[in-house]
Amino acid sequence: MPTTIDLDHIRHLYRTHRDDLARVRDQMRHHHTTNPHLRPCTDDIEAEITYLLLRENTPAHTVQIGTDHGWSTTWILSALRDNGTGHLHSFDTRDHAPRHVPADLAHTRWTFTHGDVRTSTAHLPPRTDHLHINATHQGWFARWYLHHLLPTLPPHTTVTVHDVFRRHSTPPFTEGAHVMAWLTTHTTGFFTASAARAPHTHRALRELKEELGLTTPLHTGHHNPAIYFRLPAPTP
Repeated sequence: MPTTIDLDHIRHLYRTHRDDLARVRDQMRHHHTTNPHLRPCTDDIEAEITYLLLRENTPAHTVQIGTDHGWSTTWILSALRDNGTGHLHSFDTRDHAPRHVPADLAHTRWTFTHGDVRTSTAHLPPRTDHLHINATHQGWFARWYLHHLLPTLPPHTTVTVHDVFRRHSTPPFTEGAHVMAWLTTHTTGFFTASAARAPHTHRALRELKEELGLTTPLHTGHHNPAIYFRLPAPTP
């Protein structure tokens, strides 16, 4: 059984990968400052947690739905590079990301599909080991991946869904509301470092980052609204 994603586990990963994370943060800061048109859409703590979970899991195939300008894509590819293995399969209806992702990271590690993932499932890998979702936050899209994509993935697959907790609770009919209802139905826990939803956790990680010398912000976002969970095993 994989380790539960909770505050203690995330703290452990920060300490374990501190030096690699510090190096990647420096690279991401340089990437941001030298690309003035790059628009980061993932806040620092949630991007770091994504990196750390990928370092822990060493997935062979990671699927990313929603790339925007490629900020989170670059974080994911950095983790795969540091793992020395793994391929990222990204999907987006817009093709901004290929113009911003560093070529040395993308080479041999990245396949970008320009189009709607719902009609591009033939481009999904045979097995997905890690799923990262940051696309449209409408309820209809959540219903699609909850009922058509997640059931095809192996038990215990790590899933990240962004922009769930910009506030303490999820507004009705949104992606976040559908995901939270699905988690409840499947008795599946989740982790978040959202400042609005989990202020104690958010504060604890900020204090840990200060202790580890990882405090200088990479960009101004501070909500960290993503959630992380592992898919449950099927009911016997």
